[in-house]
Amino acid sequence: MHKTIASPISESRTVSAPLLITAILLTAAALRSPITGVGSIIGEIEATTGLSHTLSGLLTTLPLLAFAVFALTAPGLAAKLGTERTLFYCLLLMTGGILIRSLPSISALFAGTALIGIGIAVCNVLLPGLIKHNFPLRVGLMTSLFTSSLNLWAAISSGISVPLAQSPLGWRGMLASWALLTAIAAFLWLPMLLQRRTGAYGTSSETSGPSAPANTTSPVRIGSVWRSPVAWMVTIFMGSQSIMFYISISWLPDILHEQGMSAAQAGWMLSLMQMVSMVGSFLMPLIAVRTHNQKLLTAVSAAFFLLGFGGIWLAPTSLAPLFIILIGSGSGATFSLVIVFFSLRSRTAQQANQLSGMAQSVGYLLAAVGPTLLGFIHDQSGSWNTPLAVVIGLSLLTIVFGYAAGRRGFVDDK
Repeated sequence: MHKTIASPISESRTVSAPLLITAILLTAAALRSPITGVGSIIGEIEATTGLSHTLSGLLTTLPLLAFAVFALTAPGLAAKLGTERTLFYCLLLMTGGILIRSLPSISALFAGTALIGIGIAVCNVLLPGLIKHNFPLRVGLMTSLFTSSLNLWAAISSGISVPLAQSPLGWRGMLASWALLTAIAAFLWLPMLLQRRTGAYGTSSETSGPSAPANTTSPVRIGSVWRSPVAWMVTIFMGSQSIMFYISISWLPDILHEQGMSAAQAGWMLSLMQMVSMVGSFLMPLIAVRTHNQKLLTAVSAAFFLLGFGGIWLAPTSLAPLFIILIGSGSGATFSLVIVFFSLRSRTAQQANQLSGMAQSVGYLLAAVGPTLLGFIHDQSGSWNTPLAVVIGLSLLTIVFGYAAGRRGFVDDK
């Protein structure tokens, strides 16, 4: 006999839904905020440490490489330790990494950044599966709240990094301040760990906890998702939309500045993009779970990239805010669709974790290559025309892959 599915957390008599929701949202807040603000102060970091442009660029690409490598370890860690315990340990790891990164040492700067990336990688993978298991009837709403929290705090981080770095804290103190957020998030998981240990977590005597695999079907062999066409479509869509997002945050300010916009205005355009992305990231999962398939949703969402970057390339710079809004809308909508696909394309929390690990590993590997490749093309061509033409091509591919990923199906379909 398989164990019964754990009752949704909202029905639990021992762990309140608000506590779990708060823990999820604060963990989401910590998944981008410690790293998105680095780009805004990269010049100050270079001036203080003497780092070259190449080495300072690693401060943004190193977390992406960690995402790609360590996302694959998340399902195994969750199976061995439990999802809540794994999240708790990863948040502690991130807290330590943030503090190490702020030490007056170049080695510590890179070592701390790597630790942060490892912790984020595992949390990224496990949270969608946790949502699927604990909120099976509210996957759309919880995914909306999750992605909105992530994007909101990414925008906050980008906006306050420069003022905090110019305060008495300095840029090292600014980087260290994010340890408070990760420490609070870790603290919120403690009640779940204690109740799992005492067996009080959940409502059924046969339940092993909210993060236990929901064995309503035959167990899925580890690695089987790598042979699933549905999983590969979601994975390729994850990679293509990730490339578009990280190209945007890496190069849009430089592109706009080269077109005549002041550096300050160009920086605000990036903040505008991230704020706008919150709208799509909140609305799209709510719509997606109510549709038979998501082909049209993904294709239209990805088309915002095409229109936005096409306008940035060909239209007057005075219209840039309009096209930045389109890019932000596409970024938020496509990202949240990928996250909700981890639940919609899987039958169990175990499958969701495996699909999430596969898609994020490959996706962030591609995302790490994209900005570097575009910068290389710019250096070779001497302008942004050729790189923007490449981005237009990538936008078209994102539309195609998104349409394919939006087809109805499950990762274990034959």
